[in-house]
Amino acid sequence: MPELNTDSDFSLLPLPVEDLPLDGMLVLDFSQFLAGPVAAMRLADLGARVVKIERPTGGDIGRQLAFAGKFLDGDTLSFHIMNRNKESFAADLKDERSLGGVRELVERADVIIQNFRPGVMERLGFGYDQVKEFNPRMVYGSVSGYGTRGPWRDRPGQDLLAQSMSAVPWATGSSDDPPTPFGLAIADNVASMHLAQGITALLLRRERTGKGGLVETSLLESMLDIQFELISTALLDPSTPLDRGPANSANAFLAAPYGVYETSDGYISIAMTPVPELGALLGMPELEAYADPSTWWTKRDEIYAHLRRRLIEAPTEDWLGILDVAGVWCAPVLTLHDLLNHEGFHALDMVQVTTRDTVSVATTRPPMRIDGRKLTGGSSAPRLGEHTEQISNSLHSPYRDEKLIAKKAPS
Repeated sequence: MPELNTDSDFSLLPLPVEDLPLDGMLVLDFSQFLAGPVAAMRLADLGARVVKIERPTGGDIGRQLAFAGKFLDGDTLSFHIMNRNKESFAADLKDERSLGGVRELVERADVIIQNFRPGVMERLGFGYDQVKEFNPRMVYGSVSGYGTRGPWRDRPGQDLLAQSMSAVPWATGSSDDPPTPFGLAIADNVASMHLAQGITALLLRRERTGKGGLVETSLLESMLDIQFELISTALLDPSTPLDRGPANSANAFLAAPYGVYETSDGYISIAMTPVPELGALLGMPELEAYADPSTWWTKRDEIYAHLRRRLIEAPTEDWLGILDVAGVWCAPVLTLHDLLNHEGFHALDMVQVTTRDTVSVATTRPPMRIDGRKLTGGSSAPRLGEHTEQISNSLHSPYRDEKLIAKKAPS
C-alpha cells in the first residue's frame, strides 16, 4: 500500500465503525419504497443499526418496483442500493404473535421511521403517541405524501404526483415546453434528507434532555421548501410574472445569459455573467450594446437569441477554451456516460461496492466526509426476513438488550 501523505489520500480511507456518529443507535424502518427507506439508509451510513420491518409475503414494495427494469439476485437494483447496511425482520403486523415481537423491538429502539398513510400506524398500536407511553426516549420519524391534515392528506403519496401538485413542473424548462417534471425522484430524495436531518437533530436533543420526539415531513412540503425563492417572490409581489423563461433560459427569475445553449457538438451552460463582457469574449458586438444591467432582464429574449445563433457555430471545448480562461462561470453539459468516464468524477471517489453473498453492487457512497474520511458500507440490502430468527432469539436471550443493540459484524 502506498504511503498516505496527503489530505486527499487520507480522505479515501473509510471511517472506522466506532467513529461513526450514530454507532450504537437502533433504528426500526417500517417504511417502503424510497423516501422512508432512503432516510433510514442515511442513518445506517452514519453508523446506526437499522432493522427493516417487512411483510412476510412480498416485503417492501420496492423489492419489485424496478428502476430501469433492473433486478439482481431476486430484488430490484434500486432496492439493493436504498436498503444497504440493513437487516430484515419479517412480521405480519395483522397477527398478534408477530406484533408482540415487534413491540419488544419498539421498546428497545432509539428511532422509528414510517411512511404509511395517516392513521395506519395508530391502528397497529405504533403511532407516536402510543409508542412514547412505553418508550418516552423514542425519536419518531414520519414522512407522508401531503401532511396529516387538509384536503390532500389521503391522496397517494408518490414522487411524480407530489411534484405535479407542488407546481414544480411549471418551473422546469422554457415557456415553449409543456410542464416538465424532474428526471429524478426529487420529492422522495429531498424528503429523505429532511427526515434524516430531523431525526439526527432530535437524537442530539435527547442527549441533552433525555426527551424523545416526533419529526414529520412530507413529499409536498419538501418540494415547496426547494422552491423558497419562487414562492417568496410570489408572496412578496403577486404581480411578478411567474412564466418560465424563453428558450435557453435555465431559471424563470434570473436574467440573461443564465441558461443552456447548443453548440456544434453538444451543449454549454453559462451562469451569471455581465452581458457586454460576454459579448466581447465571444466576438459579439451586438451584446456589448446591453450596457445597462436592467436590460439583461427586460431584453433577455433578445440576448438569448443572439447567444443561440453564435454558440452553435463552434464546439463546446472551443467556447470553454475562451470562457474558462476569462473566468466566466460556465460548464459543459455532460451526459451520464460522459460523467462516469471523466477524471473529475473519478477524483471524487464517489463509487462504493456493496455485497450480498456473491453478488456485488456498485453504487454511490454518501456524499460527505467525516474527520476527513469517507463513509462506506459493505453490505447490500438483506433478503426478505433474513435476520428474523437471529433477532427473535436475541429478544428471548437473558442478555437480550446487549445482543439486540450490538452491531452486526461487518460483511
